[in-house]
Amino acid sequence: MTQQSASRPRRRGPRAALATIAVVALAAGTAMLYATSASAQSATLGAAAAQSGRYFGAAIAANKLGDSTYVNILNREFNSVTAENEMKINATEPQQNRFDFSSGDRIVNHGISRGMAVRGHTLAWHSQQPAWMEQMEGTALRNAMLNHVTQVATYYRGKIHSWDVVNEAFDDGNAGARRNSNLQRTGNDWIEAAFRAARAADPGAKLCYNDYNIDNWSWAKTQAAYNLVRDFKQRGVPIDCIGLQSHFNAQSPYPSNYRTTLSSFAALGVDVQITELDIEGSGTAQANSYRGVVNDCLAVARCTGITVWGIRDSDSWRSYGTPLLFDNNGNKKPAYDATLAALNSGTPVPTTAPPTTVPPTTAPPTTAPPTTAPPPTTPPPGGSCSATVSLNQWQGGFVATVRVTAGSSTNSWAVTMTIPSGAAVTNTWNAQASGSTGSVRFANVSYNGRIAAGQSTEFGFQGTGSGSGMTPSCSSS
Repeated sequence: MTQQSASRPRRRGPRAALATIAVVALAAGTAMLYATSASAQSATLGAAAAQSGRYFGAAIAANKLGDSTYVNILNREFNSVTAENEMKINATEPQQNRFDFSSGDRIVNHGISRGMAVRGHTLAWHSQQPAWMEQMEGTALRNAMLNHVTQVATYYRGKIHSWDVVNEAFDDGNAGARRNSNLQRTGNDWIEAAFRAARAADPGAKLCYNDYNIDNWSWAKTQAAYNLVRDFKQRGVPIDCIGLQSHFNAQSPYPSNYRTTLSSFAALGVDVQITELDIEGSGTAQANSYRGVVNDCLAVARCTGITVWGIRDSDSWRSYGTPLLFDNNGNKKPAYDATLAALNSGTPVPTTAPPTTVPPTTAPPTTAPPTTAPPPTTPPPGGSCSATVSLNQWQGGFVATVRVTAGSSTNSWAVTMTIPSGAAVTNTWNAQASGSTGSVRFANVSYNGRIAAGQSTEFGFQGTGSGSGMTPSCSSS
């Protein structure tokens, strides 16, 4: 969900000894990995989840592994890790067929060396693509995507517990349609092709489809993901799990039918993983929501684990909403206490899980998730390039995606925007930002300055406050 970390020179981490450890640790599956006695009350999240055969993980950033408070909490509390950005497409293949696993290796090796499971995030996604992939279409893109899936999954073979093979392929609207992305335009079977390639490359990993706003059973997007999984299971397409991101706030709250959603997916014969949990709020209300999510997962035998998207509130992509279990100083919050107590109430999952509740045979009326982005604004071109911006906003923050289009071929470009009063840029990807408030200049990075005439590249940034009214101006050389 969040922005990319900077790529580093290619380095292949030590593999043989760690791979042996990983294969032994992961071969028996999640339930056997963490099976322990449920009679004791455990003092940490990971140990408490393990009592019922589950994991409790965190998404982490390689550049924070030098932060002692961060690492101490990570090592003490969690038994699973996910890379925030270091295993996404632009991080692992910044130039076509030139792979960089250095940052991903730091996270994978850290987790495995401490007996943690590792979730791989993500192999195929319309977002955070490197510039060379953004500019591809059709058969060339399909082949490049399948090569990426194969190469990355092969490199990490035996180390990954679960892969988010495809991420966020459905639109946010009420119709439950596929997202109109460059990957979707290669053919409606692109998701199936990605899953088949991932299975061939890493037969031992669980293969997941991962998305946001598929938490509420009544939403069309949830039904679309459900139908995808059902179709794959019926036709023998390799899929083992569904990932619900579960980013909750006042505009998209923890739904009362969440348990129905979990059990309905599980009834299709797949594991359910809560993959990016964060819940904005504080105090008792936030604690109750976390408790509810954990209890819903514990009630569904095939809900095998929960991952929170960050460790401390200050590490979160939604830090303004204080959505995590530890405050900025690393202190446990009431939400932590509620989560730990709920995990400690769990009972062991049977070795062979019984069927879960059967979902409704006909889908209920649907309502649209509240995240439809406004149409992009089109500013006048500056120099020999132009730029457009689209926004995904919520109360207190926004993500802006900026598309730079070359009028004539460029070697470098820069986009200037006036950030609205009260707003500030907090993170930037695929560009270098100068400043955070007022007039902010975004310049290309090393791999996306060169754009052919008529072609485009994208960068993005996250901000606090409101991003409404920004008009980008582009110049190039």
